[in-house]
Amino acid sequence: MNIRTDFPYGTTHEDVRIPLPDGVTLYARIWRPVTDEPVPALLEYLPYRLSDWTAPRDQQRHPWYAGHGYASVRVDVRGHGNSGGHPGDEYDARELADGVAVVEWLAAQPWCTGAVGMFGISWGGFNSLQIAALAPEPLKAVVTVCSTDDRYDNDVHYMGGSVLAVDMHAWAATMLAFAARPPDPLYAGDGWKEQWLDRLEALQPLVHTWLAHQTRDAYWKHGSVCEDYAAIGAAVLAVGGWHDPYRDTVLRLVEHLPAERVRGLIGPWSHQYPDRGLPPGPAIGFLQETLRWWDHWLKGVDNGVMDEPLLRSWISESHRPATVYERMEGRWVGDPAWPSPAVAPHTYALQGDPVLVVSPQHTGLDAGRFFPFGNDGDLPPDQREEDAKSACFEFPVGAGGRLEVLGRPRVTLRLRMDVPYGQVVARVCDVAPDGSSTLVTRGALNLSARRGRDKAVPWPVGAYEDVTFELNGIGHAFPPGHRIRLAVSSAYWPWIWPRAGSEAGWTLEPAGSALTLPVRDPAVGAGPEVAFEPPEQSEGLGVVYPETLDEPRPERLVVRDVARGLWRLEVDPRYGGTRVYPDGLEFSEDAREVYEIEDGDPLSARTVSHWRIRLHRPERGWDARVETRSRISCDEGGFVTSDEVVCREGDEVLFHRTWERRLPRAAG
Repeated sequence: MNIRTDFPYGTTHEDVRIPLPDGVTLYARIWRPVTDEPVPALLEYLPYRLSDWTAPRDQQRHPWYAGHGYASVRVDVRGHGNSGGHPGDEYDARELADGVAVVEWLAAQPWCTGAVGMFGISWGGFNSLQIAALAPEPLKAVVTVCSTDDRYDNDVHYMGGSVLAVDMHAWAATMLAFAARPPDPLYAGDGWKEQWLDRLEALQPLVHTWLAHQTRDAYWKHGSVCEDYAAIGAAVLAVGGWHDPYRDTVLRLVEHLPAERVRGLIGPWSHQYPDRGLPPGPAIGFLQETLRWWDHWLKGVDNGVMDEPLLRSWISESHRPATVYERMEGRWVGDPAWPSPAVAPHTYALQGDPVLVVSPQHTGLDAGRFFPFGNDGDLPPDQREEDAKSACFEFPVGAGGRLEVLGRPRVTLRLRMDVPYGQVVARVCDVAPDGSSTLVTRGALNLSARRGRDKAVPWPVGAYEDVTFELNGIGHAFPPGHRIRLAVSSAYWPWIWPRAGSEAGWTLEPAGSALTLPVRDPAVGAGPEVAFEPPEQSEGLGVVYPETLDEPRPERLVVRDVARGLWRLEVDPRYGGTRVYPDGLEFSEDAREVYEIEDGDPLSARTVSHWRIRLHRPERGWDARVETRSRISCDEGGFVTSDEVVCREGDEVLFHRTWERRLPRAAG
């Protein structure tokens, strides 16, 4: 990593409050170049607390942009951090309207040329796209990283029409803990406590809303830009990683947006900015790459950025299974269009007799983390145990040469069920000569959603039907001598929430079933070499991470209670731990997630999350603490949720509330 300290411009920064039409103000930090000339503005708009949680990451990039001639602005969403107002649902209409108002406010400032860009990763990437679809006139370009165009089928709530148990629970619990955190008196002033209590009174667990909409209805269509790609008027640089759950959005955006104002980039990365150097690498000079984008679209510089291939992507070489890779071997390729003229479908027909697939309920414990962040235990380990609980079909890679896959594989399966509901999960694995099995990609389908995610259609009991669904996109090379393994299972806990009756499984008829891989021919349409500068950032914030005497907890621990037939997955999400900021803030957070299920009983599935947060300013005598507990279970009729929030100033309890809710299981 090159730490840049010498820039074309000197920089300055200030904290301001941006007024909204209803009188609420949003807290913002603005880095600006030292110049008398107006400059374009770049906006990153998030709920994740600019004065503490994202401050280290913000310092790596916002001053860097300012040093290159941009006003780079970080804003806290309404009801979060030091912003006014109450927290709302993610990407609700108010959040997006506020974002439009911020864009217009920035464009009207005397130090701004009137041209604005938006960027962000995850939440900030989501609302960048969604605000671009509202088309405020000053917004000329966006850089959206690890985001989605489809809030129902490519987010943290549902997967293939099934409840995504692992993150429906974990993300709802995380956002409850985030929204319950107080404003910081150093920045919010003496009225921080009244603001905190007012905010807490309006607090609602988001899981209530998410589980109330179990099919792809109008709630999920709101903010899903795939409903109308034509509404996006800004130029879009879409960025993802093969180890991020949102990478398929990049493929859809480069397919559906006009080629003259979209480019896509997919690397080997996890859910991180590509310059941060977190596993898996290699990292790239992402800030330099985005600067070219901004210079072209916001300053009118003819720098050739639109001469790049429509899609630049990384094809990984075959690798042994591991839960972390510091650096992956592979190569960059460029495709001038998507679908690419270099990619053609290659179909493998399944062979054999009909097979009854009744996967154990704990199938999926080796799935890895839904959101890999670059931690040691994030990625899936060797898949042999998972494969043993699945029906497997293998296809040898011939001696004639390696097989490159780029895009989304597809499976067609002829199934029969003797119950009305069930799920199917398909995984593609790279099997080495020694038998080790590396997960390449996967997909899932709730069989009641086989005719569309907007409806739930029970399976005709005892009948055969063909179902077809796509797996997540991937760039991967299978070498000669390896085998391509398709593994299909009827369970995948804790990713997919099981349903009563699904323990019966289903029968798979290989005749009429197939795996189709998008095979890339490197000799077709080979373009110029794809290359990037080394990663570069501005100087860090200087946050200190104190050593503790506590015994470190495993990131992912699987416990089996043999007598009870109980399986427990314990997860430490490792969001940040304890740190001390240069402004004197001592910040600590600890989270633990638990997922349990019992042999043969899908209704035994349950999740638990426990958060503890402390924000402490010793010099001011300020000591705020937040503790949350969240649980979800399910019976035949529906989901049962329980959420508790306790907030303290020192030892005094200022707020304590518990929510209990039962939500009918209509689909999901």
